[in-house]
Amino acid sequence: MTEMTVGFLLIGALVALVLFGMHIAVALFSVAIAGVWLLRDNFELAMRLLSISVYNGIADYLFATIPLFVLMGLIVSISNIGRDTFQVAEALLRRLRGGLGIATIAANTVFAAVTGVSIASAAVFTKVAVPEMTRYGYRPAFAAGTVAGSSVLGMLIPPSLVLIIYGVLAEQSIGNLFVAGIIPGILLAFGFAGMIVALTFIAPRFVYVDGAPRVAGAEGQADMGAAEMMGKLLPIVVLVMLVLGGLYSGFFTPTEAGGVGAFGALVIALFKRSLDRRRIWRVLKDTGMVSVTILILLIAASFYSRMLAIAGIPTAIGDLVSASGLGPYGFLGVYVLVLILLGMILDSSSILLIMVPIAAPIAQSLGFDLIQFGLVTVLAVEIGLLTPPFGISVFTVHSTLGDRNVGLESIFAGVMPFIAVMALVTLLVAVFPALSTALL
Repeated sequence: MTEMTVGFLLIGALVALVLFGMHIAVALFSVAIAGVWLLRDNFELAMRLLSISVYNGIADYLFATIPLFVLMGLIVSISNIGRDTFQVAEALLRRLRGGLGIATIAANTVFAAVTGVSIASAAVFTKVAVPEMTRYGYRPAFAAGTVAGSSVLGMLIPPSLVLIIYGVLAEQSIGNLFVAGIIPGILLAFGFAGMIVALTFIAPRFVYVDGAPRVAGAEGQADMGAAEMMGKLLPIVVLVMLVLGGLYSGFFTPTEAGGVGAFGALVIALFKRSLDRRRIWRVLKDTGMVSVTILILLIAASFYSRMLAIAGIPTAIGDLVSASGLGPYGFLGVYVLVLILLGMILDSSSILLIMVPIAAPIAQSLGFDLIQFGLVTVLAVEIGLLTPPFGISVFTVHSTLGDRNVGLESIFAGVMPFIAVMALVTLLVAVFPALSTALL
């Protein structure tokens, strides 16, 4: 067999191992070791490349960004900042048609700017937003679908762990990726809000139980004063300005921004008295677990990329694309479709680790800016978070909600309009590169 044939067989083996339940890092290591051994008939070389990948894979100072942003996000999650942000948005918007849905999206957008983890957003706002939306006559499935759909903003609006992983795999600037995510993230948030308003007029029974909302304030909820609003918003506004303002002004590097953000979140949590010894230990333990998991995955992906380079897979696929006559956008369309299909069965990190080492060199050879390509990749992977049968954001909302009357299938139906908006934004970012590169 040729090296290219062996390489394609190894990619197929990797996908099969992951589908059969093997941990993605173990599968990547196993396939990479087997690949180098088979291609070069030298087990010692495979072990030497493994040792190089282990050291070089995460030796850079940049990788301190991961535990710092994870720590910041976890501290923010237990400080009730998400709840406070939603309460302010609710007070401002609940009297509008579809206002509580828009409030959920607005709160999720702000929350995403300091957490970067979509699963955290899904868990927080399921407890906060869904009960309030159902109290005002929204269908439980639509309320849960709104939380699941808007939670993916955490993957796009910086700081985003997924953008960090893509930047490492594609060897792109994390700071540039964060800046590039601003316009698509805002566009996606406004698209979600516009879609909800449109649905309240076009298909009100899809949104409301009786086809119309209950009268706002009918249950005696007092209006929130300006001083109270400012008090609830001040912590998150300060944190956003501290982290993103310093990052975008160039005053902080991404790693320094993560450190400053983690310290700022700690100060806020102590001020709000939301930390005790038990919670501090849980936050530190969860930070370590999440960070180590991501870093091991990146080491495995580095080794996997070396194996693919030895097999010549990126070059071979690039030649096939050129010979097929698909052209750059034909390749991009097929790539996005593959990402969405993989999203139905795999989590976002696994998809990036498998696909980016293969696709990024091809995209670059076809003339795509890898920053724009990264935003398209993340958007397509986000769609996979909402599509059955895997749909990890939907599963998170369902398990957190714990309501037997709201089934998985009804939540999947509730997120379909959000998937349509995401597909449209993905198309716009792919066709108009300025949407992702204008601020760079």
